[in-house]
Amino acid sequence: MARSRFIPDNFTLLLTAVVIAASVLPCSGSAAVAFNWITNIAIGLLFFMHGAKLSREAIVAGITHWRLHLLVFAATFVMFPVLGLALRPLLEPLVTPDLYIGILFLCALPATVQSAIAFTSMARGNVPAAVCSASASSLIGIFLTPALVGLLLAQHGAESSLDAVRAIVLQLLAPFIAGQIARQWIGGWVERNKAVLGTIDRGSILLVVYTAFSEAVIQGLWQQIPLTALVGLVVVCAVLLALALFTTTFAARRLGFSKEDEITIVFCGSKKSLASGIPMARVLFASGTVGAVVLPLMLFHQMQLMVCAVLAQRYAARAKAAELAAAK
Repeated sequence: MARSRFIPDNFTLLLTAVVIAASVLPCSGSAAVAFNWITNIAIGLLFFMHGAKLSREAIVAGITHWRLHLLVFAATFVMFPVLGLALRPLLEPLVTPDLYIGILFLCALPATVQSAIAFTSMARGNVPAAVCSASASSLIGIFLTPALVGLLLAQHGAESSLDAVRAIVLQLLAPFIAGQIARQWIGGWVERNKAVLGTIDRGSILLVVYTAFSEAVIQGLWQQIPLTALVGLVVVCAVLLALALFTTTFAARRLGFSKEDEITIVFCGSKKSLASGIPMARVLFASGTVGAVVLPLMLFHQMQLMVCAVLAQRYAARAKAAELAAAK
């Protein structure tokens, strides 16, 4: 069973197919302009739907469990950026400069929502706390990620503009707030039609990936990234994920959290959001560099899914064994 978890899911296969398509048949000229307009509309619709879906009660719920939420936020928005900068002497030589910027961007992103909650449930963790932490992380990330990206890039010697923050507010936050306002009228419909949100979610990501890689390929992406750098990127992502999983597990146990809370902290504190990250990258970075910047995120995303699936099974098996032992 565990072996099957290492087989990429359908969406990962679609992402790979889109990257190949953009590498072989990149869009340019008027087609690229049309794709950019379509992508902007899809991203705005995505965040509008997320705003309509996310209950304000879900953000407020569980707020009393502040120690857990504080640890998850610290892991997401402090631990990862510190690792990205502290490990620079080890990580930077393994990849190209643009890929390292992508790693710093990855470190600044909020936690993923759906998979963090799903794995917490599978592992028999504290699901209500996972819903609260993951949802709040996604919302806070809209404000905090651009600021962190600016800080990290300044440390790296790059520049960040206030225009990027303004673009995030206009293209991502404004539709989200509009969705929250419209929730009283369409919230019920959104809850009943989650498949529609899933389609918009995946469709917008695929559009962004295609347009970003098309632009990057035209500007010589694959000529600029040698095979050794791609292999180095695999190593970098594996090191970051391993350190994140170890640190969150160690901190949860050291601070005396229950096993259920530990599971929530591990799965919410070690993940990074592809759904939020790719639209943000398109806003924050120049079009020619987005392809290289999102490569670390795409690889880390698949790696975290495979590793956390196996980890969730192990947590669940231990819980089941403990229940059987207690019943005897």
